[in-house]
Amino acid sequence: MPNAISGFSKLSKSEKIEWLLETYFDNKDTARDLVKQYWNSNEKLQKLHDEFIENTITNYYLPLGVAPNFSINGELYTIPMAIEESSVVAAASKAAKFWLDRGGFKAEVISTEKIGQVHFMYNGNFEKLKSFFESIKSKLIASTSEITKNMERRGGGILNIELKNKSKDLDNYYQLHATFETLDAMGANFINSCLEQFAKTFKIEAETHLKDDLEIVMSILSNYVPNCLVRAEVSCEISELKSKDISNTELFAQKFKQAISIAETEPYRAVTHNKGIMNGIDAVVLATGNDFRAVEAGVHAYAARDGKYSSLTHCSIDDGVFKFWIEIPLALGTVGGLTSLHPLVKFSLEMLKRPTAKDLMQIVAVAGLAQNFGAIKSLTTTGIQEGHMKMHLMNILNQFEATQDEKTKLVEHFKTNVVTHSAVVEAIEKVRKK
Repeated sequence: MPNAISGFSKLSKSEKIEWLLETYFDNKDTARDLVKQYWNSNEKLQKLHDEFIENTITNYYLPLGVAPNFSINGELYTIPMAIEESSVVAAASKAAKFWLDRGGFKAEVISTEKIGQVHFMYNGNFEKLKSFFESIKSKLIASTSEITKNMERRGGGILNIELKNKSKDLDNYYQLHATFETLDAMGANFINSCLEQFAKTFKIEAETHLKDDLEIVMSILSNYVPNCLVRAEVSCEISELKSKDISNTELFAQKFKQAISIAETEPYRAVTHNKGIMNGIDAVVLATGNDFRAVEAGVHAYAARDGKYSSLTHCSIDDGVFKFWIEIPLALGTVGGLTSLHPLVKFSLEMLKRPTAKDLMQIVAVAGLAQNFGAIKSLTTTGIQEGHMKMHLMNILNQFEATQDEKTKLVEHFKTNVVTHSAVVEAIEKVRKK
């Protein structure tokens, strides 16, 4: 067992690496070379990356791909996607091309309200607490004036503060439930600063006027933003769905709708269904420097808002018209955070025509819808494995360090053969024996 280390964060980058090598690695030179191989040769750029997080030792690469031909509200976009999973970018690109000639994607932002809460415990009379809150509500808002003045100048700020009685769920538990408009910023730091000031003012005023036991537990924004909603959809006449792999458009539309209905009804299917949607969403969120973990948490909570986990996408067939849509909460920003620091994030946002936060909400929702359309289209026609495994073929070949000549031969071979790991192993052995 390795010994615990004290003061690790105070070590230099090189000292941290050497400690890791001495403690955990048999072949120290190989491990050291690997770590250094991923450093950027531009020292200034590497230092920027080093300072994004704590205890950085190297960079961890993800591919940044692009999916072109997205028509969104009549404008053409090429969407950046940072992801390691095979077939995601290809599926999004294919869906974009499919809908390009069928009216494209339509998207709209429904609302942009974000939420934060001061959680506190109070064992006195609720009516007394309620009266006290109403008397100091304006003072709570006024106490944040230095924090909010720049946001208010741009048209955002605090929308409202409510007192919520949660004592039926947990003894003596109450909230100050605040709503915010943060415009093009994701707004986490802004919201949290406001909440901490609310808590400070609330506590001081309570000690002076309420004179009952009141304990602030914590002040923090919520990543559940059910009123920060965006909708994206596609639609066309069923007859227009005809393509290379869709000959019977009526049958395809019905099977597609049934697949969505299954995901709406069956949680086991819904989880995988929504994971596919998040393949598209997370990839764009990550490429644009936003917090994909916050988005994931909020989206999945929204999928279970009615007490049962269900599909994020929906489908209808009415009067011969096929419609497919998604409505999801997305708290995103295009200013602040990594958006002004990470060079590839800036690159991605410029590629997207320097979007506002609302624009980005629409683009991200469309990426998720496109990804889901591609997946359901494959599942209800050729099956998911045909396309996915052919994309995965290159990963398997790279595992076996195939040469370019071997890759060319094997890609050709698997154009007409089923891709499985064992089939690729067998094929590459045959090629190498010749």
